[in-house]
Amino acid sequence: MSKARVPWKAVVGGSVGNLVEWYDWFVYSSFAVYFAASFFPEGDNTAKLLNTAAIFAVGFFMRPLGGWLLGRYADRKGRKAALTLTVTLMSASALLIAVAPTYDAVGYFGALVLVVARLLQGLSVGGEYAASATYLTEATPQGRRGMASSFQYVSMTAGQLVGLGLQIILQNTMSKEALDSYGWRIPFVVGAVAAAVVFYLRRNLLETEAYDEEQREAAPARRGTIAQLLTHKKEALLVIALTMGGTVAYYTYTTYLTKYLSNTAGLPKETATLVSFCALLVFACLQPVAGSLSDRIGRRPLLITFGLGSMIGTVPLMTALGQVSGFGGALVLSLIGLIIVTGYTSINAVVKAELFPTHVRALGVALPYAIANALFGGTAEYVALWFKNSGIESGFYWYVSGCAAVSLVVYLFMRETKDVALSRAEAAAETVPARV
Repeated sequence: MSKARVPWKAVVGGSVGNLVEWYDWFVYSSFAVYFAASFFPEGDNTAKLLNTAAIFAVGFFMRPLGGWLLGRYADRKGRKAALTLTVTLMSASALLIAVAPTYDAVGYFGALVLVVARLLQGLSVGGEYAASATYLTEATPQGRRGMASSFQYVSMTAGQLVGLGLQIILQNTMSKEALDSYGWRIPFVVGAVAAAVVFYLRRNLLETEAYDEEQREAAPARRGTIAQLLTHKKEALLVIALTMGGTVAYYTYTTYLTKYLSNTAGLPKETATLVSFCALLVFACLQPVAGSLSDRIGRRPLLITFGLGSMIGTVPLMTALGQVSGFGGALVLSLIGLIIVTGYTSINAVVKAELFPTHVRALGVALPYAIANALFGGTAEYVALWFKNSGIESGFYWYVSGCAAVSLVVYLFMRETKDVALSRAEAAAETVPARV
């Protein structure tokens, strides 16, 4: 295994922007319990949450388009250029939500503004994932890629933690009436400003060696095209299949968890939020540990462990979580779920990047992943609430288990990727005999 050092400047530079991207993406879900009535005053709490969850899912359906456009842009113009563009779009979308008018002021026009903002966020995040995954993977030497790329989910989780932390602060400093009225706008203002700051940070990043090499040697017309992606159909389908179970499980134990503990278990919103915050803090710390482990033993063992754990453990875990009565029990059960999910989240970015050659790597990661997220990740919360509204909430637990089972089959038969060379220079270095 290579003893080369991790380029921390590149890892931090890529991750900080990713943090803000995913803060803005997740904060919509975190604060939905407060602003749902502002845009959808009719019906009970579950009906209102269903409406906001539907708009949340709309953003996911925009992600394939974002994955195609911005993945192509990253392969043609560079990883750095794509990272800068995605965070700009995210800043604009957060600002739109922050100023969206309520139902009392303009009727359902405010909900339309939410939809437009979520479409922009979907476009941005559809490209952000691939640009970040390829940048972190390409900027790191072989033998350290698993650990370095794990910071994608560290930063994603950190973004959610910042959102949850801000929610806890607002819950303890503002009345419920103030939060329902205008307090929910504060996190979106924070997100818009933070994204503008990260724009300048990302402009100072260096391009990866693998992309620079490809830019010198490959014709622009060959880079980032659907035609080139179609020459790697097997890998693209593999990305969709291996993502299916992981993304459903991830969104179940992260964005949906707070609502589930509040709406099903009956915990106070403040307690549910604190459980999510503490569980996610531990979860973020686990990512580099699992990523480093994958650099030693390979990616497949971790993916298989996740697949088995999620397939077998989801039904009893979710059933128990729906019956908890306090902070301690909810935290322990949530942590068990997130530990299982770590087998997927810590390495899914690097596995996908290692499947494709440089000239189509960003598009190859972005488009299939975005399709899988639109079909399974973005709809997870809506599917969960639909099952609950239909009086068969346990059906959702089996749905998550079934998705994990499909992905498990893929994990069992896919090839190991940890020793793949990502550039010609890296491949050449492998052929040079080591000095004794």
